[in-house]
Amino acid sequence: MEYKDYYKIMGVARDASQDEIKRAYRRLARKYHPDVSKEADAEERFKEVGEAYEVLSDPEKRAAYDSLGSDWKAGQQFRPPPDWEEHFHFGGAGPTGGARSFSDFFETLFGQAGFGRGGTRSYTFSTRGEDYQTTVTLSLDEAYRGVTKALTVQIPEIDPSGRIVQRARTLNVRIPPGVTDGRRIRLPAQGGAGAGGGERGDLYAIVRLAPHPFFKPDGRDILLDLPVLPWEAALGATVQVPTLGGTVELKIPKGSQGGRRLRLRGRGLPGSPPGDQIVTLQVTAPPADTPEVEGLYRRLAAAVRTNPRAHLGVGEAAEKEPS
Repeated sequence: MEYKDYYKIMGVARDASQDEIKRAYRRLARKYHPDVSKEADAEERFKEVGEAYEVLSDPEKRAAYDSLGSDWKAGQQFRPPPDWEEHFHFGGAGPTGGARSFSDFFETLFGQAGFGRGGTRSYTFSTRGEDYQTTVTLSLDEAYRGVTKALTVQIPEIDPSGRIVQRARTLNVRIPPGVTDGRRIRLPAQGGAGAGGGERGDLYAIVRLAPHPFFKPDGRDILLDLPVLPWEAALGATVQVPTLGGTVELKIPKGSQGGRRLRLRGRGLPGSPPGDQIVTLQVTAPPADTPEVEGLYRRLAAAVRTNPRAHLGVGEAAEKEPS
């Protein structure tokens, strides 16, 4: 009998993980399923994939198969080691997914349990549908409060003639309060149709937050640059600040500088725990656009003798005569 290289059939490395083997199986099973494939050898390839997956997805069978070594080539004449039955016994195991048509190579190693005596072997093979994803864009207000969105998605389906066609489907998706950018919302059984009676895959809605005029999300935290006047920063003040939940009052400590960060706890996106709103002070000087304001600036300059650039190694500004 001929040796079967199950890793080659699946197109994976010998050290492939179970997730890699599962992904390869789903891809190949969809490609060669007799209900949809147009390739001449689809049925035979489909059976080979099923047999390879039967072995490589089962840790005991895979370990036994790997013990044969990696020197064997596909199609090479093979006989099991003389002590095979002493070390490995699968006589009562049988296939894990229903009756299937497996090769003599498989039966010699793992037994024929699951096949009827003297009857014609048959196979039933179902594959789970593919998972798909789409994007749902929310405003920050919608993310804060939660919303129900109508999504129209194009999902590949198999029509009665076996062709793969795109079907439009509209779904109402409930978005819970407090979702963050990049959050995946799973919609069970709303993905691709399964083959051979297999269950549908899932649909994942990926949340994207639209830009806001002045808020910026950082996970569940909300960042805000807050303009303040020089005397509010220098003397301290209580000012009104917008948040996603409404306007609140913020106390600016006396002697604050531009760039100082103040925290409004629990004023970010809802969650367990909720996020905070981080306010960064931006000191903004009013323009000297009237003689009175210009005079105030000149008196302030004369009264306050400080050099904000001293750490840079440069001197104070030279006085400029009024024009």
